[in-house]
Amino acid sequence: MVHSDPVPTDSESEQGSSESRLQQVLLGGHFAVTAELNAPDSADPKDVYANAQALGDVCDAINATDGSGANCHMSSVACCALMARAGYEPVLQVSCRDRNRIAIQGDLLGAAALGVHNVLCLTGDDVSAGDQPESRRVFDFDALHLLRTAAIMRDQGVFLSGRKLTTPPRYFLGAAANPFVPPQDLRHLRLAKKIEAGAEFIQTQYCYDLPVFEAFMRRVRDMGLHERVYILVGVGPLRSERAAEFMRSRVPGVHIPDAVVERLAKTPRKQKREEGIRICVEIIEQVRQIEGVHGVHIMAYRQEEAVPEIVERAGIPRIAGSKQG
Repeated sequence: MVHSDPVPTDSESEQGSSESRLQQVLLGGHFAVTAELNAPDSADPKDVYANAQALGDVCDAINATDGSGANCHMSSVACCALMARAGYEPVLQVSCRDRNRIAIQGDLLGAAALGVHNVLCLTGDDVSAGDQPESRRVFDFDALHLLRTAAIMRDQGVFLSGRKLTTPPRYFLGAAANPFVPPQDLRHLRLAKKIEAGAEFIQTQYCYDLPVFEAFMRRVRDMGLHERVYILVGVGPLRSERAAEFMRSRVPGVHIPDAVVERLAKTPRKQKREEGIRICVEIIEQVRQIEGVHGVHIMAYRQEEAVPEIVERAGIPRIAGSKQG
């Protein structure tokens, strides 16, 4: 395994984010595993716990999606609060699509009060991608403004208005990166802007194209960005070639090469799920060898039960899972 020394932080941001268990894993130089909990279409907390239980023993933190794909589900704040109550390490996803700066700052403050210590800042998919395209777009912020706002609240202890916070929130700030959308030779510059805005960790879009990702990481290393941020590569199992075709044609920002789709198409029907897991494991084994990669982010939509198997087969050492106590 090749990856750089632990990325230094500015004394953990003085007011910072030392309560984040995910941050402590990364500071310790361990190869981190995060995964995505798909928020349920339900008001029953048991549905959140059932999904989290499949992930907690092998993941260092669990993301709760925020209206991913512009579809409505249980809120990320609620999922994170439930997970924190149960002893898991949640990552709050915040999308700029649906809320203005007043609501977003309130959510950031409330989530911290509920025991959430990790925040992933996202611009968000457009409403045209979801099942309620008549919804009004907000986009008061984009991801860069959201990162700066969260950093100001944490480090300066004030709202954007300048009004002082009685107790500033403490969190580890993250952002997304997509090395696979054009112009690919400029994606590292977008990453640099997010780091300047306050990103301390990055979770990428699904990686199915290793040559493109390797070229991205070469540019990242040339700028020294791998020494300033923790990069977790997005991976995930594909159930079949039909699932792959749906994702690359219908899910914004997902790139899946023809070779991957053809490999699944040639696989006998009863073996497609196994082949999808095998592809995911192979990708993890390869990205672990890339300098500057600090972990993986596993997105197994409606396949949470496959995540422990993927982690085990990829041979990723586990110290402790997301579940504590």
